[in-house]
Amino acid sequence: MKTNNINLILLVCIVVCINLGGCLGGSLRKGFYKQTCPLAEQIVKNATWNHVSANPNLPAKLLRMHFHDCFVRGCEASVLLSSSANNTAERDSFPNSSLEGFDVIDDIKEQLEKACPGVVSCADILALATRDSMSFQFKKSLWDVLTGRRDGTVSIANEVLRNLPAPFFNFTQLKQSFANRGLTVQDLVVLSGGHSIGVGHCNLFSNRLYNFTGKGDQDPSLDSTYAALLKTQCQGPRDTTTAVELDPGSFQKFDNHYYTNLKQNKGLFQSDAALLTNKVSSNAVQKLLKANDFFTEFGQSMKRMGAIGVLTGTSGQIRKQCGVVNSN
Repeated sequence: MKTNNINLILLVCIVVCINLGGCLGGSLRKGFYKQTCPLAEQIVKNATWNHVSANPNLPAKLLRMHFHDCFVRGCEASVLLSSSANNTAERDSFPNSSLEGFDVIDDIKEQLEKACPGVVSCADILALATRDSMSFQFKKSLWDVLTGRRDGTVSIANEVLRNLPAPFFNFTQLKQSFANRGLTVQDLVVLSGGHSIGVGHCNLFSNRLYNFTGKGDQDPSLDSTYAALLKTQCQGPRDTTTAVELDPGSFQKFDNHYYTNLKQNKGLFQSDAALLTNKVSSNAVQKLLKANDFFTEFGQSMKRMGAIGVLTGTSGQIRKQCGVVNSN
């Protein structure tokens, strides 16, 4: 009888996992390439650290690329595909026009193809390189990356705008966008902490400075001194070329200073300020002022984000080149 009960419990667990979309990532697991390409993760790490040592802005670029990939079709490297004569791919959509780091992923892929041809997916490379780039300043891995993703074969520019959370979203819109991908308000607040590094273009927040309600006014929730500073950096409401630091004075250092700025009403985007308009998210912001809590939570949320819509098993393919679907 006990054996039958155990078998029944296992069967129920399997069914639940299938219904939940593969139990947070299906067949993803730590050390997926241990047998098929033992040095895979070391190759990714070494290559990534070499690139970051030459370009300290790279962590922010790869983090943004990974986020933009996962939120559209899932973490299956569709953002890396190039457009063709018959199709405009995600990377050429307006929100992705400023993405950078494709050359880094291509370089890592080339090294892996020499070591283990046709084994390591571009989706896993992007997930690992993102973690490794952000870990460079600490000289240790900030979180474990589960691997086993396979690459998608479809990339459509028109899908990007309707799937990515926009910098002008309010809290309700942000919450729904994250919920659509199985992420919580906690994940929303934690992953917003990625704005501790990188830059933001003026046209993505200029309405807060010059025309917040359509009457030539300024967003009252934005610190007035900070707003005055931003106006000296941006060349007006139609400035599409200037970029400013997301975390002034610390935009190349990954830390929790973003939340300190946020509490002072110095969040750059409307979507940043929106985190203070809800009690649950505002409380989460307060807790993340503790650095240790932030780093722990960030790693957990990155694992959950990295499991969105993954292709595993025999789904998708292992691209030979990250920008092109295999021909056969």
